Amino acid sequence: MIEYDQYRQELGQYVEKLDQLRLALHIDHVRDEIAELEARAQEPGFWDDVERAQKIQTKVKHLQKKVDRFQALVQEYEDLEVLRELGEEAEDKEIAQEIAENLKNLQHDFEQMRLETLFTGEYDGSNAIVTLHAGAGGTEAQDWNEMLYRMYTRWAEAHDFEIKLLDILDGDEAGLKSVSFMLIGDNAYGYMKSEMGVHRLVRISPFDSSGRRHTSFASVEVMPELDDSIKIDIRSDDLKVDTFRSSGAGGQHVNKTESAIRITHVPTGVVVSCQTERSQVQNRETAMGMLKAKLFAMARAAHMDKIEDLKGNQMAIAWGSQIRSYVFCPYTMVKDLRTGYEVVDVDSVMDGNLDGFINAYLSGQKASK
Repeated sequence: MIEYDQYRQELGQYVEKLDQLRLALHIDHVRDEIAELEARAQEPGFWDDVERAQKIQTKVKHLQKKVDRFQALVQEYEDLEVLRELGEEAEDKEIAQEIAENLKNLQHDFEQMRLETLFTGEYDGSNAIVTLHAGAGGTEAQDWNEMLYRMYTRWAEAHDFEIKLLDILDGDEAGLKSVSFMLIGDNAYGYMKSEMGVHRLVRISPFDSSGRRHTSFASVEVMPELDDSIKIDIRSDDLKVDTFRSSGAGGQHVNKTESAIRITHVPTGVVVSCQTERSQVQNRETAMGMLKAKLFAMARAAHMDKIEDLKGNQMAIAWGSQIRSYVFCPYTMVKDLRTGYEVVDVDSVMDGNLDGFINAYLSGQKASK
C-alpha cells in the first residue's frame, strides 16, 4: 500500500533525528551525572546537611525526568515502527489510519522535546516571574490585559506548568490593571522569555456603544526566579514597606487583614507587591524574591551585561513598541513582529496555542548566535 511506503520513509527519518536529539540533550552525560549523584546520596552523613541533600535529590529528580521523557519518545517511535510492520504485512487500512494519528503525536512530542535543546541561557531552567501591565487604552487595555492572563493560564495548563498568583489589581470597570504570577516548572523562564514585550490588540470594542474599532496595548515582563546562590545586598534602610488589604480572588482570608505587602526600593524606584499568600510574612518573603530578581537584572545592566537576557528592553506600552499584534477586525491574524511568524486562528491563540510563536522565537535566537 502506498500509505505504508510513505510511513516507512517518515519513520525512517526518526532514527537519525532521535540520535541527534540524544546528543543535543546530552542524555548519556545526564545518565552519568544521575549515577554520580545517587552514589553521593548513599554516602554516610549525606543527610547531615538537610538543605544540601534536598537540593541534590531535587536535581536527580529533574535530570531523571529529562531522561525518562527522552526514553518515552524513543519507545513511542519503536512502538509505531512495530505497528507499521504489522500493518504493512497485513495490508490493513485501519492500522494505516492508526499510524497516521500516532505519527502526528510523535511529531508533536519530538518538536516539544527539541525545544529543550534551544534552552541555553543561564536562567532558562528557572521558574519565571511574569507581570502583565495594561497600557494605553483605558478600560480597553485593562480588558486586554485580562485576556492575556487567561491566554497564558491556558498555555500553562496545556503544558503542565503550575501558575501561582502573586499580585492582582482589578481594572476600574473591567479587566485587570496589572497581574503578577509565578510560572513553576522545568524551563519556565526559557519558554516565557519569548513573551517579553508589548502586545497590541485591534478589535471592535465591546465597551463602545458605537461599535468602533479600538487599539489597545499591554506589556509582559518576565524575570527568572533566582535561587539562594545569587547574593543581592539589599539594605533595609533603602526599603519602604507598605501593608494593605488584599483585593481580588484569594478565599475567605483575603480582605480581612492587612496581609498584602508593597515594597519600594527607594534608590531605584522599583516597586513590587504580593497579596495572595495567607500571611504577611509569606507575602513579604515572596515580594522580596521578586525585588531581588529585578535588582539583579538592573545590576547586570549597570555592568554592561545584556539586560535583555533577563528582562527585555524597557519600552513604552504604546504604539510602535509592540512585539506582537493580535487583530480581530477587519480580518483575523496574530503576527509576531520579531520573527514574522503568524497565524489566522486568533481564537486558538487566545486559548493558549503559543507553541509556534515560542518555537520561532527560540529558533531565531539560536540562529543569530
